[in-house]
Amino acid sequence: MAVKEPVQGFGVAVVREDGRWRCSLLDSAALTELDAAITELAKMRSTGAVFGLLAVDDEFFVIVRPSPRGASLLLSDAAAALDYDIAADVLDLLRVDPPDEDDESVWPEGDLEILADLGLPGGELEVIVNEVELYPDEQLQMIAQRCGFGEQFGKLLDEI
Repeated sequence: MAVKEPVQGFGVAVVREDGRWRCSLLDSAALTELDAAITELAKMRSTGAVFGLLAVDDEFFVIVRPSPRGASLLLSDAAAALDYDIAADVLDLLRVDPPDEDDESVWPEGDLEILADLGLPGGELEVIVNEVELYPDEQLQMIAQRCGFGEQFGKLLDEI
């Protein structure tokens, strides 16, 4: 049984254009509907990178990077699909079966190289994902720092 409204957390759109980073909040629907997140991000026209960072209920995060070939995705905890529609939607899009209800382990599912072109190789992203004692917003802050938009990301989170 998936959790229904309300889901706590935040969604941030990250855009890099002309060497500058810009962060803005996504609509709250992005936390519950993967299609809403992908659609909102795809509307952000840019010659540079566009992706979304979603922190859901202090439980997990999702990175969404739309492209003409379809969205690249990373779910920080595949087991979240047992309780959250958006996590189940990520696994559906990735064509991955959700884990068994008895499975207590935490593992990511999706593209660990999703931000490699922005300075965060898959191996480093995997280390951040495996920092399970951190909250998702802390993990996303580490990702933002490593990619170079930590200051903009931090300012936006301070405003929430």
